Amino acid sequence: MENLESQNNIHIESPLASDAEGIQKVYYETWLTTYPNEEQGISIEDIKDKLKDYLNFDSIEKRKKYLENIPENESMFIAKENNQVVGVCKIVRSDEENRLKSIYILKNFQGKGIGSKLWNQAKLTFDENKPVYVALADYNEQAKKFYEKLGFVDTGKRWIEEKTRMKSGSVITEMDMILK
Repeated sequence: MENLESQNNIHIESPLASDAEGIQKVYYETWLTTYPNEEQGISIEDIKDKLKDYLNFDSIEKRKKYLENIPENESMFIAKENNQVVGVCKIVRSDEENRLKSIYILKNFQGKGIGSKLWNQAKLTFDENKPVYVALADYNEQAKKFYEKLGFVDTGKRWIEEKTRMKSGSVITEMDMILK
């Protein structure tokens, strides 16, 4: 197991197939705490419905296969404490840009510098000659502040993807930020 950065009891590592279930749990739990929004009409029931199959056997097996064969243009890192996955970071590089796809940290581990550690590892894999973008829910103020602290600024671009449409009909409006 490659330990990329370690401080206190938090270790930043490249994930193994055996981390698949822990990664799925981080995505599931962080979506439940991040995306319900009364003003947007997105309930916790909407998020639970959207993720209803996320922790089942097939979904975890699919994640394992991905981890065993991560595409060359993608990288993933995890934060672990006592062998538990507590954070996940994924990036994708294309011909035009670097894209930070996600940094998710379990709620009880937020505010401890884990996101910054994952970001520092992700930066090492970017093509420094291309811009770095991150997309996030336009109402996710905590993420906006985190990315602004890292040097990202709002591009003004907003959009809706059908994959974020909820059972209730509500949808997550996304926004782009770029690293300056």
